[in-house]
Amino acid sequence: MKDLDKYEKAKKRVKELKGFYNHLKIFLVVNGLFYLVKSGLLTPLMPQWFPKEAYYYDWINGNFIIWGLMVVLHALIVHRHKFPFLRKWEERQIKKIMEQEQEERGKYK
Repeated sequence: MKDLDKYEKAKKRVKELKGFYNHLKIFLVVNGLFYLVKSGLLTPLMPQWFPKEAYYYDWINGNFIIWGLMVVLHALIVHRHKFPFLRKWEERQIKKIMEQEQEERGKYK
């Protein structure tokens, strides 16, 4: 039974890591393309009607910062086991929930 639990935990962990790395990959590709557009390297490939003025792409910096913060937050969540303060918080929450469930069961006996 313990091996099955370990397997399920490992499977869940791999799924979390895979999700994070996919998020990171999409972030890098999309923002890389945005910066290529902003720098003007892709201007010859753009349709005639597409805006080519540099000020039009000022939002790209904000996008990079906000999305970058979300990637960092995602990394903290996925790698929470490596940060003692997050691990301790998680352990406290588990104990708290277990105690609440025990109290709930005690009410109905």
